[in-house]
Amino acid sequence: MARQTETFLDEPPTGETLTTYDRAHMKLYMRLLDAERDGADWREAVHVLFGIDPEQDPERYRSIHDAHLARAHWMTERGYRELVRESQRKNS
Repeated sequence: MARQTETFLDEPPTGETLTTYDRAHMKLYMRLLDAERDGADWREAVHVLFGIDPEQDPERYRSIHDAHLARAHWMTERGYRELVRESQRKNS
């Protein structure tokens, strides 16, 4: 049985800067990317990663999945740069 271990918004931030929400949900983003890579169905990912039953509101929960997966892709394409800059500042 899936259980919700963290809270999440229907739509994550969409801006071009790393947010507190992004930092808090980094693990979720990575797990979504893993699920996508492994070919998991969105319903399985929503059930396991978000702890919600996708059959209760399929349209809404598909939207939640897709929005968070899009943000996960943003993190791997652009958002990570901010983390790298922070790491470099800490190490210099």
